Amino acid sequence: MNTKKNKKPIILIIDDEESIRDSCTQVLAKEGYSVDTSSDGRKALKVLNKSHFDVVLLDLKLPGVPGIKILKEIKKSFPEVPVIIITGFASIESAVKTIKQGAFDYLAKPFSPEELRTVVKKALDNRKAKDAQKESAINTHDELSMVVGQSKAMSKVIDIMKRVSPTESTVLITGESGTGKELLATEMHKHSLRKEAPFVVVDCGTLVETLFESELFGHVKGSFTGAHETKHGRFEVADGGTIFLDEISNISMNIQAKLLRVIQEREVTRIGSTKPIKVDVRILAATNVSLAKRVKQNQFREDLFYRLSVVPINIPPLRERKEDIPPLLNHFLNKYNQKLSKDIQGFTRDAEKAIMNHDWPGNIRELENTIERAVVLTRSQKIGLQGLIYHGIGASRSMAHPVGGRFKSLEKMEKEYIESVLKSQHGNKSKTARILGIDRKTLYSKIKKYKIS
Repeated sequence: MNTKKNKKPIILIIDDEESIRDSCTQVLAKEGYSVDTSSDGRKALKVLNKSHFDVVLLDLKLPGVPGIKILKEIKKSFPEVPVIIITGFASIESAVKTIKQGAFDYLAKPFSPEELRTVVKKALDNRKAKDAQKESAINTHDELSMVVGQSKAMSKVIDIMKRVSPTESTVLITGESGTGKELLATEMHKHSLRKEAPFVVVDCGTLVETLFESELFGHVKGSFTGAHETKHGRFEVADGGTIFLDEISNISMNIQAKLLRVIQEREVTRIGSTKPIKVDVRILAATNVSLAKRVKQNQFREDLFYRLSVVPINIPPLRERKEDIPPLLNHFLNKYNQKLSKDIQGFTRDAEKAIMNHDWPGNIRELENTIERAVVLTRSQKIGLQGLIYHGIGASRSMAHPVGGRFKSLEKMEKEYIESVLKSQHGNKSKTARILGIDRKTLYSKIKKYKIS
């Protein structure tokens, strides 16, 4: 685009009336724009194909090629260029119809210099905004792909995210813990029409069941013991913006029924009140389990499942896209080198091999935490194998080698490792999760899975 710094916007005027071309040129030149003109439809098409313009002023009635055909050609070949239609009073109806065919606006003859300046500035501002939006989307793709991966699988995920972000569709993001579900939801909000409004995160896995309804929908003063004042629920706080329901599978059937009503009616009722409150929110949800299976097990409402999964997005685990690991390693190493004022040059071959062979149950979060710890504690130029194993990657020595000539299963190795770290931390789950490079929710699910006391 020509509206970058130190470059004047270039306006093309296509009109067969010399007086219109001259008067428009004088007005626009005074505004600091470069102006080119054409009086014939065929000549105008040649000019358009040879040069690039920021805005086009186009008369509908032209010799040679009609203005409507030129409009279609511009929209086909240069869709980003705003076209302002110039028309006589008798043809205003035709000019209005061109808006539906892609014209930005129209000017009815005779028009004042102020009207011309205003509509051209509006067109340029609109184009700048669209260009900025495109650039932001490109940067988002680069930034997001750097954090969650650049494989074909992740490129598809990011492409879907970019397409669905500007819509109002409800999205269900699935994937294991640590794959970047909340990051994806955050980026969707940032690139939605609600980006200036609140983005409210509700962690359904940590809220106490007895207080969950109050957290979501609010309560009135005196509605239950301890309700000393009226409280706005998360849906009210998110009004006009986006609410992100993380780990949605953890909500009870009772709350599921009430959530379904909120989605259908777009209103909430505080505990202790009978008056519904209208809310305008976009709903994004995420889960690390299969809601479809939960539906079959009668643990999740089928109607709510379909309401939430209008657009499903699945983020594959890191072990299924190991081509993402090398660029992620470089990204996290550079990040923590800079953050911690270190100058570690890379990884030893043994360390790289161990990283690539590890299954990363905590996914990207585990990988990032592991690299951060390694950068903090490494004193040499390269991160070695021993540091990685000691600080939570892979396993302890007893897991890495066969005992009595027999290898242990991966699950048994993982269970023993979690037990050993828990024991070393005297049962402190927060410290254990930090050492393992996973979050508390993942640790709790593994403790439950392996029946670790």
